[in-house]
Amino acid sequence: MKQALIKDLYRNTESYIEQVVQLSGWIRTIRDSKTFGFIELNDGSFFKGVQIVFDEQLENFKELTKLPISSSIRVKGDFIYTPQAKQPFEIKATEIIIEGTSNVDYPLQKKRHSFEYLRTIAHLRPRTNTFNAVFRVRSLASYAIHKFFQDKGFVYVHSPIITGSDTEGAGEMFRVTTLDMDNLPKNEEGKTDVTQDFFHKETNLTVSGQLSAEAFALAFRNVYTFGPTFRAENSNTARHAAEFWMIEPELAFAELPDIMDLAEEMVKYVIGYVMEQAPEEMNFFNSFVEKGLLDRLNLAHTADFGRVTYSEAIELLKNSGETFAYPVEWGLDLQTEHERYLCEKIFKRPVFVTDYPKEIKAFYMRLNEDNKTVAATDLLVPGIGELIGGSQREEREEILAEKIKELGMSEEDYWWYLELRKYGGTKHSGYGLGFERLIMYLTGMANIRDVIPFPRTTGNAEF
Repeated sequence: MKQALIKDLYRNTESYIEQVVQLSGWIRTIRDSKTFGFIELNDGSFFKGVQIVFDEQLENFKELTKLPISSSIRVKGDFIYTPQAKQPFEIKATEIIIEGTSNVDYPLQKKRHSFEYLRTIAHLRPRTNTFNAVFRVRSLASYAIHKFFQDKGFVYVHSPIITGSDTEGAGEMFRVTTLDMDNLPKNEEGKTDVTQDFFHKETNLTVSGQLSAEAFALAFRNVYTFGPTFRAENSNTARHAAEFWMIEPELAFAELPDIMDLAEEMVKYVIGYVMEQAPEEMNFFNSFVEKGLLDRLNLAHTADFGRVTYSEAIELLKNSGETFAYPVEWGLDLQTEHERYLCEKIFKRPVFVTDYPKEIKAFYMRLNEDNKTVAATDLLVPGIGELIGGSQREEREEILAEKIKELGMSEEDYWWYLELRKYGGTKHSGYGLGFERLIMYLTGMANIRDVIPFPRTTGNAEF
C-alpha cells in the first residue's frame, strides 16, 4: 500500500473517508489509559499533525504506551471522519510498527524552550512548531523568488563563491587559502607569498554576486543570482550573520526607478505566495510570534510603497521631534532606528529612500548630476529597517576608474569589470535582497540566527 502524506489528508479530506491509509512519521505527543491511547503523529509534510487512536487489540499495545516522544513509527488504519470534533479526522490504527525509538533524554520535551536554548541544538530545532514553520516559509519564499524571476524571463546566474575581488570595497572578507599556516612562504619583502597559494593570488569568499551578474546582464539583459554570501564582520547583532543568502537581480537598459518598481513587485509577490501556500504557518506566527503580523503583511501586499529622497528623509527625521541615539545629519548613514522610524512612524509602510551621499555608498553606484549623491536606493520595511539595497550602476568607464583609484582599490583586480564598459556598455541597474531579512519580515522572527538552518556568527560554527 502506498503511504499517504498528512498534508494530503488535510487538503483532500473527503477522498479519504472510510479508506484504509498508511502513514509514517514521528510521535509529537502520546497519552494512554489502560485500554486505549492517542498519538499525535507528524510526518514533516504539514504543519499540523494527525491523531492516531490505538487500543489493546494491537499485540504491541503495551510497548507502544511506553514509547518516548520523537520515536518514529509506521501506522496502518481506518480514516475516520470527525467533522464535529476538534480535529476533522483521526486514524483508528489496525497496525503500528516501531521504526526507531527515541531516548528518554530527548531535549525537546513538551514545554516552551527559549530561542537561545534552541540555537544550541540547531540539529533538533526544526522539530519544534516555530522552526518547522520558519523553515517551511523559507522554502516557499525561495521557490516564490525563483518563480517570480523565471516567469519574467530572467536568466538565473550561478555566481562564484570564491572570488578575487571585493564587491563592496569594505575589505571584510573571509580569506581562502591552502597555505600551511605554520609554515607560510615569504616573498622578498618578507610578506606572505600568495603566488604559491592554490589560485596564485589572494582569494576570498564572496560578499556578493553582483559583479558577475552585471557581466551576464550585458549579455542576457535581465538576470538574477541567488546564493550564499559571506561577511567577516565582527558584529554581534540580531540582523547580521557571517553567512547568509542574497538575491541579486541585474537589468540592462534600466535606471533606478525601474529596479524600484521591480523590487516592490517582487516583495508583494513573495508575500502573497507565502500567505496563500502556508496559511497554517502564517496564522501560527500571527498568534504566537508577532501579533498583527498578517495585518502588516496585508498592508504591504496592497499599499503602494513610499518613495523619498535621502535629503527629504533627513529633514523628516529632524522635524519629527523624536530623540534618536544616533545623530541625524546630512552626510551620515541612516541607522536602524532612523530607518524604522521612517517606515513605521512616518510612512507606516515600506518606503524607498533614494539618492544617498556618494561618500557613504559603494564605488559602483552611478554619480548623479549634482556630483554629491549617487543613484542608489534602500527599501526600508517595518520591523526590520533595510531589506533591499540597490542602485543604477556607473556605466561611464572613466568615472568608475577614477572612483576605484580614489578609494585606493586595486584597478588590477577590477580590470574585467571596467572592461564591461568598453564593449557596448549601457545603463544598467540592480539590487540585493538579504534573504534572511526577508524571512524575518515574513515571520516576525526577531533574530537572523532563527531564520537560517545553521547560523554562522562570530565564534559560532558548531554544526
